[in-house]
Amino acid sequence: MIKNSALLIIDVQEAMFSKDTPAHNGDECLEKIKRLAEKARRKGIPIIYVQHQSSEENDPLEEGSPGWEIHSSIKPEKEDWIIAKETPNAFYKTKLHSELKKMGIVHLVICGVSTEMCVDTTCRSAYSLGYDVILVKDAHTTWDSPHLNAQQIIEHHNKVLSSWFVELQAAEDINFDFSESQINSEVTE
Repeated sequence: MIKNSALLIIDVQEAMFSKDTPAHNGDECLEKIKRLAEKARRKGIPIIYVQHQSSEENDPLEEGSPGWEIHSSIKPEKEDWIIAKETPNAFYKTKLHSELKKMGIVHLVICGVSTEMCVDTTCRSAYSLGYDVILVKDAHTTWDSPHLNAQQIIEHHNKVLSSWFVELQAAEDINFDFSESQINSEVTE
């Protein structure tokens, strides 16, 4: 087992799964992320929660509000990391990159919300920083847009991101037993 891997869970917060504006296949996505976290814990793989926070009053993700909380179905445990962010990029103006480097992490398994914003941006940034990235193709979600429905957005981003930036794997296929040959990144400063 390779200990230089981590599970990165992006913006899986209560507001993202509200009854008023539920994410596409939200319950299914939450269940897959929960199982991924359980597998990671059994293997001793670090879990990093990225938590979007808004400074705007009455924003559903306003820091400290009920919607801002990590979703109750996947609550972090004491050994897990929580990284706060204010933009779609989990690396921009956060401690994520420096914390991953301290832990010797070079391989990231990414899942979360929302496909075309924070998941996409973070995958591209991770690749640009030299991380090997697996995007869990069935454990990220979003909402319908005026131009595409959520499933089309997810499929489109899986295709685009896998053409250059990530390897795609289904949640059930991820076991966190990466071989040395799969870890070939050199993470940049």
